Amino acid sequence: DLWSGSEGGGIKIWPWEAIEKALSLKPEERHTAALIVERSYIDLRSHLSVNGFSSILTSDIKNLLSDHSRAKVWSAGFLSFALWDARTRELLKVFNIDGQIENRVDMSLLPDFAMEDEFKTKIVTSSKKDKAQSSFGFFQRSRNAIMGAADAVRRVAAKGGFGDDNRRTEALTTSIDGMIWTGGANGLLLQWDPNGNRLQDFQYLPFAVQCLCTFGSQIWVGYMNGIVQVLDLEGNLLGGWVAHSSPVIKMAVGAGYIFTLANHGGIRGWNVTSPGPLDSILCKELAGKEFLYTRMENLKILAGTWNVGQGRASQDALISWLGSAASDVGIVVVGLQEVEMGAGFLAMSAAKETVGLEGSAVGHWWLDMIGKILDDGSTFERVGSRQLAGLLIAVWVRKNLKDYVGDVDVAAVPCGFGRAIGNKGAVGLRVRVYDRIMCFVNCHFAAHLEAVNRRNADFDHVYRTMTFCRPSNLCSAAAAGASSVVQMLRSTNPLSGLTVEGVPELSEADMVIFLGDFNYRLDGITYDEARDFISQRCFDWLRERDQLRAEMEAGNVFQGMREADIKFPPTYKFEKHLAGLAGYDSGEKKRVPAWCDRILYRDSRSDLASECSLECPVASSILRYEACMDVTDSDHKPVRCIFSVDIARVDESVRRQEFGDIMTSNEKVKIILEDLCRIPETIVSTNNIIIQNQDTSILRVTNKCGKKDAFYQINCEGQSTVKDDGQASDRHPRGSFGFPRWLEVTPATGMIKPDRTAEMSVHHEDFQTLEEFVDGVPQNWWCEDTRDQEVVLVLKVRGRYSTETRNHRIRVRHCFSAKTKREDHKPNESAQIPGNVLPRSDYQRLSSSFDVVDQLRNLHSP
Repeated sequence: DLWSGSEGGGIKIWPWEAIEKALSLKPEERHTAALIVERSYIDLRSHLSVNGFSSILTSDIKNLLSDHSRAKVWSAGFLSFALWDARTRELLKVFNIDGQIENRVDMSLLPDFAMEDEFKTKIVTSSKKDKAQSSFGFFQRSRNAIMGAADAVRRVAAKGGFGDDNRRTEALTTSIDGMIWTGGANGLLLQWDPNGNRLQDFQYLPFAVQCLCTFGSQIWVGYMNGIVQVLDLEGNLLGGWVAHSSPVIKMAVGAGYIFTLANHGGIRGWNVTSPGPLDSILCKELAGKEFLYTRMENLKILAGTWNVGQGRASQDALISWLGSAASDVGIVVVGLQEVEMGAGFLAMSAAKETVGLEGSAVGHWWLDMIGKILDDGSTFERVGSRQLAGLLIAVWVRKNLKDYVGDVDVAAVPCGFGRAIGNKGAVGLRVRVYDRIMCFVNCHFAAHLEAVNRRNADFDHVYRTMTFCRPSNLCSAAAAGASSVVQMLRSTNPLSGLTVEGVPELSEADMVIFLGDFNYRLDGITYDEARDFISQRCFDWLRERDQLRAEMEAGNVFQGMREADIKFPPTYKFEKHLAGLAGYDSGEKKRVPAWCDRILYRDSRSDLASECSLECPVASSILRYEACMDVTDSDHKPVRCIFSVDIARVDESVRRQEFGDIMTSNEKVKIILEDLCRIPETIVSTNNIIIQNQDTSILRVTNKCGKKDAFYQINCEGQSTVKDDGQASDRHPRGSFGFPRWLEVTPATGMIKPDRTAEMSVHHEDFQTLEEFVDGVPQNWWCEDTRDQEVVLVLKVRGRYSTETRNHRIRVRHCFSAKTKREDHKPNESAQIPGNVLPRSDYQRLSSSFDVVDQLRNLHSP
């Protein structure tokens, strides 16, 4: 049958009989086939009501799973499951994710919600007519309170504040041993037995499970953050790696590979033997050919920061700052501070998320003006931006580079009052360039000379908590790209250091650039002394007084980051529209000049001597680091830095070709792969079985191999009707496992240990009365065909890693009547009986099980 689930908990079934009927129509009748199938559905909702169940499945059906081993169907909502008998379509059990069983409820005791809603509507309407004026103030206050509460609930829900929602089921699969595995949004993996009893739970990552897949004795898990893990049947972690830079949403088996589909459309194939003995060999061989598929790219990045002091810049100022330096760069990163700073705007920004996601009117003005300077649309294209109150970051990419840029993401971290107001804080933008991840972070930290510790704390808060819209992932590792796990496999317990709290996402990038008004000042110097040193351009002595330099050397802030030599005057504080060094603050406060506006960076290198390679994929150098001292539109001077960035990337097409050559030409690999994929030798106890009503026969399968497990699956190849002369008509193929309703094979899948024998029950079920449904309503009943039936079962056997199978065919014939025809024949004629005829003389009535091996010894196997 075909089962489907929908929103609201609805489940419909399209019976095989209707599908078979539609497929057997004559050519002139086939135009009615779709209608026949469409109207033949069975609505399980009505069956639940009839059988005394309440509307248990009220939540959306997220997943349906066929347990072929036991002929059952699992339906999963967010937090509950239902277990169905696939043959009788009976609801067997309803239980939640904790394994607790839900019971039947008397439908008559449930309230009629439709009548109740109508009654409430009449009361409210009447009340409004009678007391409209007096109650207006009350309703207005109530509305405001409700709206405020709803907004609070929405915020909490958006941040994952509801624990139950975080436990929802996202994926189901069944393993070869008959167990059911489910994965949750919190990363929890649950193991269930075929009867819906919760056995064990495992959690190796805190990210949502998106998909599950099984092959042989392994369970593959795809996560929201792009990671794939492999478990054994006991739930032990065998390995894991970063497969994609976005969520893994689907997995499928084919041609010796597990194929993973990412949310961004990327597909990669992983050898089914991974993690395993082949990985180390392939890794070594590929490393030796790294020079063949490594490509080196170079690009220039212009990063600029400016505290605009709530003002608007002239076109000349923007040309001086950005336009004159952008002629040969590929990426332009702009960070602005104090775009808007009014109390009302800050409050609205804190309350209204769209102010940051969509930007304010003033923010858009700045984006448009900078876009015009960069010739946005013809030379550059803006790929992303993010605003947090007065903070704004935006990135433009040269058009000829656009094809190599993607996965743009943004984030914001407020550091103002209560870590909630955006007058101080940071906005970030993450982007993939040539398959390497770069993060740009625009910051505005606490002001005033003495607030050094607060500034350090602001940086620490930003670095630890900046979370981008897409879940964090080690996408820089995924950039290696592979057709095998070898290039990304780290250990048998990958990412073991990743706690539930997670590592900072900024630490996962290949390159990070921090820019902004960090507000670090000069210590131990007066205004006049600073002015004298600036006029003499004695910046070395001034740098000795720089708070940021001292804090970085002490390891208190910007750990592991670097800054180019400062060869420009302090950029703060100036009188607006006063040119030259005479513009420094000469007012009553006479603030000591300081390098508040800075640009720092980190690339892949652990030391400056490292060269760019696949192991150290991003290496950068500074071409220019300067302030635009001629710009007078703010009390800060704009600062810019031009980076020359070398990027090592993998040429996927060349690497795939080299990988294929190793797989086909390396003798050691071929020997190991042949051994891993060898199919164990098996024998079956019989190729022919006869059963009567309610009888059971036992089929035994023995694994003759002394070292390897054998995995089997039993399908029904087709069904035929036995004619009066004892011959079977042409078999009609059936879909999927396709057992007819009168035949039950248990278990239909499984694993056989070396030198062991497995038993399968071949049982006849009494299904002599069938129902026909039209639009979900039973219309008529008829008796099943009482002629003898015959099916051919195909027992497919494969090894742990083999995708090919070795097949055994078993003919199963059902005799409806205990009364059989006696056919006279000579003993020596038995060898001449056609292969599709079963002898029926001297037929014994069976009790519980019967094996007809001896009687059918001389029959040809089907």
